[in-house]
Amino acid sequence: MNVDTLIHQYFADSGNICIEMFDEKNIQQVYRRLVEVLIHQPEVETSLLQAMSYCFYEVMDNVLIHSGKTNGIVITNYSEAQHLIQILVADDGMGIQSSLSQNQDYASITEPEALEYCIRDRVSDGKGMGFGLYSTSRLINTAGHKLIIRSGNHTLSANGDMAITESEPWQGTIVYFELRSNMDIDPGLVIDHRTDPAEEFDELFLDSDSGLDKLW
Repeated sequence: MNVDTLIHQYFADSGNICIEMFDEKNIQQVYRRLVEVLIHQPEVETSLLQAMSYCFYEVMDNVLIHSGKTNGIVITNYSEAQHLIQILVADDGMGIQSSLSQNQDYASITEPEALEYCIRDRVSDGKGMGFGLYSTSRLINTAGHKLIIRSGNHTLSANGDMAITESEPWQGTIVYFELRSNMDIDPGLVIDHRTDPAEEFDELFLDSDSGLDKLW
């Protein structure tokens, strides 16, 4: 996987980016480490983090469940001046079309159709719920600048309107999104009230043994 290419294409104007490799053994540690960086930024709205953290983990977990690979890469950046959070999760696995086509319902799906369908609710290869990219697209609609999903020879771009275009080939899948860090939102609405992301976030990051209490 060419990390330099990812940085050049998606983080060219960014400052202090963070790059982490993750696999089944360390996904929890990597995820928590990157979210805790944002928790310590006073300008980042907690309600945004509550929704973002749920979607972020789902996108990372998708790599291990659906790509056919045992690891992926995550790149993040936060700009206080721009009130901007950038997150990219990438793998060099089978790609979205090949993954979805394992489900008999999508056996003959084309690559552009696969990108269009992957942000719909309950669309999956049968190994998951089909909720991660759907909830991430809802997050972008609520508090985001853009969502880019790239797989094979096509790219989905969404920033209000959605477009699917031919692009330079990528072996695997890239999910890149930008969030407005100062947005106060309803995290439950983002995930369609199917769980309580605020409670889950607070238990994981803000309890007495971790999170902000570590600062005192």
